[in-house]
Amino acid sequence: HDKLAARTRLLCDGLQSVADGEGVAFSTNRVGGMFGVFFSAEKVRSYTQATAADVALFNRFFHGMLKRGVYLAPSAFEAGFMSSAHTPDVIEATIAAAREAFKVVAAG
Repeated sequence: HDKLAARTRLLCDGLQSVADGEGVAFSTNRVGGMFGVFFSAEKVRSYTQATAADVALFNRFFHGMLKRGVYLAPSAFEAGFMSSAHTPDVIEATIAAAREAFKVVAAG
């Protein structure tokens, strides 16, 4: 479980870093092997905050990632799940795809 949580942290921290680099309001939540992403400048800690996140930006990001071969949960309100199949190389490739998808999101 510790290795799985570390991989989840690696992914979420990487996504946050590239979003920050593109100036996209974005935050992640995680526990163990489960994570959520929100297009919100503030950390999401409540239902109200989650539903206030920008769903249109999530949709653009989702389709940008899909175009780059990364399938995320298709709803802005669904959790993602990591597994032992998500090696550091896979996580690195996912973050690289996210860098490009965040550029599309930032461009509007």
